[in-house]
Amino acid sequence: MARKIMCMGTSSHVGKSILATALCRIFYRQGKRVVPFKAQNMALNSYVTRDGGEMGRAQVAQAEAAGMEPEVDMNPVLLKPTGNACSQVIIKGKPVGNMSAREYHNGYSLKAFDAVKESLARLDKEFDTIVIEGAGSPAEVNLKANDIVNMRVAKYLNAPVLLIADIDRGGALASLVGTLELLDEDERALVKGLVINKFRGDVSLLTPAIDFLEEKTGKPVLGIIPHIDQMGIDDEDSVSLQEKVSVEEAAELKIAVIQTPKISNFTDFDALANEKDVSLYYVKEAADFGTPDIVILPGSKNTSEDMLYLDESGIARMIRSHAETGKAVIGICGGYQMLGEEIQDPHHTESDLDSIKGLGLLGMVTVFFDKKLTNQVKADCQDLLFMGQTIKASELTGYEIHMGKTEFKNVTDLHPFTIKERSRKACHDVEGTASALGNVFGTYIHGVFDNDDFRRQLLNAVRLTKGLPALANTRKVMAEKQQNYERLADVVEQHLDMDKLEKIMSESSI
Repeated sequence: MARKIMCMGTSSHVGKSILATALCRIFYRQGKRVVPFKAQNMALNSYVTRDGGEMGRAQVAQAEAAGMEPEVDMNPVLLKPTGNACSQVIIKGKPVGNMSAREYHNGYSLKAFDAVKESLARLDKEFDTIVIEGAGSPAEVNLKANDIVNMRVAKYLNAPVLLIADIDRGGALASLVGTLELLDEDERALVKGLVINKFRGDVSLLTPAIDFLEEKTGKPVLGIIPHIDQMGIDDEDSVSLQEKVSVEEAAELKIAVIQTPKISNFTDFDALANEKDVSLYYVKEAADFGTPDIVILPGSKNTSEDMLYLDESGIARMIRSHAETGKAVIGICGGYQMLGEEIQDPHHTESDLDSIKGLGLLGMVTVFFDKKLTNQVKADCQDLLFMGQTIKASELTGYEIHMGKTEFKNVTDLHPFTIKERSRKACHDVEGTASALGNVFGTYIHGVFDNDDFRRQLLNAVRLTKGLPALANTRKVMAEKQQNYERLADVVEQHLDMDKLEKIMSESSI
């Protein structure tokens, strides 16, 4: 039987995911066979496993920190909001249907807990340490009866809980005390320690507050974790998106990512944002469009409605004008579909719209159907004409998550990508579309910018149009991620009482 530790928070975005990631790396460095787990995620930032299953991105980062391949058992239930208080429900990596919040919480969630128990049983058997993450707050009394991600998991496993508060928000002490007060007695007993996260300043000034907190709650404060700038670890939830840069800054290259209401997989652009010659910013309104060198349309959980938003907001007109001047436009997944002539949804798979006109920048039509395609892929890029340069790159890696089939209508458009492998099966499939003019292209491959050589060739092509010299690629994104996990683990290990934590975990596993 594996040892367990569970990270819960006083609210969303207090640092549960990050602390769980740090613990995964710390235990991994100790030689433990450690695995992350979160019963239920609600997120638009998802990932596809090697076997084609879809899961939340936070557990992907935690798996990487734990030195292992992501698996859907790490996140057996995933909810992807589609709008109007409705979500697509994904169990063990596969969609089972769309449900309203009421339908899910009042009727289906406890059935979904069967999948949670199945996943836990396997992980408990195969690993010696499980790091578990909760969601939001365990004290949401209106949701508690049908909640399957917080105290129901802790009680099912008899797992010790760390309760985390974000002091950077203010009110951390009150949120810790209040959360404990709202828990049932048996739930409070499972909380074995408190953690204060994102502290700035002189920690000695916090001593009176810590003394009060421990006396008031009877729970030890196991750590005061400092605020860590530029962690470089993938974000998952919409709160993270709200913190992204929304104003263009001075840089040699400016990239505008269009933040549509149903944007998904915004981690696709982190590798670009971290380039020293790039200012990457998110555009929600036409007034914020700025003067970008590259416009990127991201993935979407509701492509038709996001296209409607582009039209109504005036952003569509600005993108077309940007392309007409010869500047670069790139679409990823749903954004790729929006670059075409039309999006058809005859079965109302995503919305009530039968069809909607696209931006008309690529000669293609996308027709939605019920089946979602989810694959990890390997691909080659052959002769992508882009901004006067020809980009070639082999052994690209990424993943597909999309509905619909795209039909090519313009014989002058190019198709620069070839998928060589889908979910470990060899293939030879044409993918992506690029305009003959060389300034617009799209692809279904999420994570394509994480490929170092491809990313730098792309940026250099735009640099040359501005009279700037090409730069050598000096970055390795995957190696940077591993360094960031190490840095995070170093900080947490220094500021968390690991001896007390080990004792708590050992006592709870008896």
